[in-house]
Amino acid sequence: MQFTKKTSSRGIIFSLAIKLSLISIIVLGVVFLLNKIDFPAPKKEIEKIIPNENFKIVK
Repeated sequence: MQFTKKTSSRGIIFSLAIKLSLISIIVLGVVFLLNKIDFPAPKKEIEKIIPNENFKIVK
């Protein structure tokens, strides 16, 4: 009795298409849910004073 392996390219393409569609649906769902979250804007204004010593004049 011999074991035979069925190798059909149509089955491989079909399973790959299902996996890719599931992954894309999950990614789009995550992006959609993150878009729904209202993140607060920063309240404190960021200000950093840079001394003039760090600037180099390029001619």
